[in-house]
Amino acid sequence: MTEKTIFELSSPGRVGVRFPDFDVPESPLPKALLRKNLPLPELSEFDVIRHFTNISKLNYCIDQGFYPLGSCTMKYNPRINESMARLPGFAYTHPLQPIETVQGNLVLMYELQELLGEIGGFSAVTLQPAAGAQGELVGIMIIRAYHEANHQPKRTKILIPDSAHGTNPATSAMAGFSVVAIPSDVNGNIDLDALKTACTDEVAGLMFTNPNTLGLFDQHVLEVIKIVHKAGGLVYGDGANMNALLGITRPGDLGIDVMHYNLHKTFSTPHGGGGPGSGPVLVCEKLKDFLPGPVVGIIDPGDSETPPLYGLLEPEQSIGRFKAFHGHFGMLVRAYTYILMHGAEGLREIAEDAVLNANYLKVLVDDVYHVPFDRICMHEFVAEGHFEDAPDVHALDIAKRLIDYGIHPPTNYFPLIVKEALMIEPTETESKQTIDEFARILCTIAVEARETPQLLHDAPVHAPLRRMDEIKAAKDLILVDKSMIR
Repeated sequence: MTEKTIFELSSPGRVGVRFPDFDVPESPLPKALLRKNLPLPELSEFDVIRHFTNISKLNYCIDQGFYPLGSCTMKYNPRINESMARLPGFAYTHPLQPIETVQGNLVLMYELQELLGEIGGFSAVTLQPAAGAQGELVGIMIIRAYHEANHQPKRTKILIPDSAHGTNPATSAMAGFSVVAIPSDVNGNIDLDALKTACTDEVAGLMFTNPNTLGLFDQHVLEVIKIVHKAGGLVYGDGANMNALLGITRPGDLGIDVMHYNLHKTFSTPHGGGGPGSGPVLVCEKLKDFLPGPVVGIIDPGDSETPPLYGLLEPEQSIGRFKAFHGHFGMLVRAYTYILMHGAEGLREIAEDAVLNANYLKVLVDDVYHVPFDRICMHEFVAEGHFEDAPDVHALDIAKRLIDYGIHPPTNYFPLIVKEALMIEPTETESKQTIDEFARILCTIAVEARETPQLLHDAPVHAPLRRMDEIKAAKDLILVDKSMIR
């Protein structure tokens, strides 16, 4: 049954809320707040509760089922994180309160900066960026500011491997750089010869996703960084795939100069839905003065009788503020809780289990789905979503058919260097039973592709909505119910 709109459920005269009698003189609303012909629905409280509860059940989420969305690390969000973020001392504070009244908040932010820096191997951290995409922009702006401070305005190019995240070229262009693409070699690494050719004195830096979007750790990572540094450039590390490296290697130790984390990917803060995100940026020693301000620091060390006083400090050559306040604080509480709950050994176990799960799943399906770069992967792998003996079936058909089996589709058609790409990431939080069942379903769909291809073309057949014209949906946006417009 199709869910009716809240306007279709409306019944004249029905009331959901009854206000008490006024105990002050009645006063009309200002005309500026009133609209003519505003058809508000008339519903009972129960009507509203039932309607929105039913609507919520149509949204697929990690709490309902498997979500193997490659490159996005859709892991379980532990409920203790939510409890900590809702503690009154955290939930009811305001970023403009006097620092003396929010020392607990500032201590948490300071310690999270220290923890994230230690995990990544960096000297300084800003928690300000509102999401990973903004963190990227902050990192690239820091690279630009560094070169400007060193009187090198001709460094206007950013090198980006073809296995990098898709946001990297957009970020570079937004920051005023031109983009130079670097191809991959036959093993899925950065092509060193192409990199050497591109590393001229116009290069400002390299945006390096490692592990890359093929799910592979670059076997020449040290050489790549050395080549860029020798040319006078800096190396930006896209930390979105840090879930594969926790406790195993630190990007800063490899020579990465600046990197962002996605707290929702690696440190289990909620992911998606349009809500607040968090994309802290970490830098090496020579870049710490360029961080956006303010950052949290100790402004008075105190003594044996007085505890330290924490406050907000402005880096000397700061690129300026990127957010109205100091970061999405609730997300910071969740990430801090997650790190403390696991500890150093637990964080390493997260990465080990994520890599194990991805390789186990790859082995289960790689006789059926071709994996073009077939070597030990990290947290994810990319398979081709098509079959030579079922030429009319595409990755999109496979993805849509997965919905009928109650599984969210993996990332489709990315990275572009893999034909009909299916980018699959099981994460460390999924059990062997879940992965076994997912592999069985993938193999079943492969049989369907050969025997009943029309079934895949029609999929999903059991979802609340059938397959939509996605191009039309993108170009002909309908954001309101046109019948309600007078």
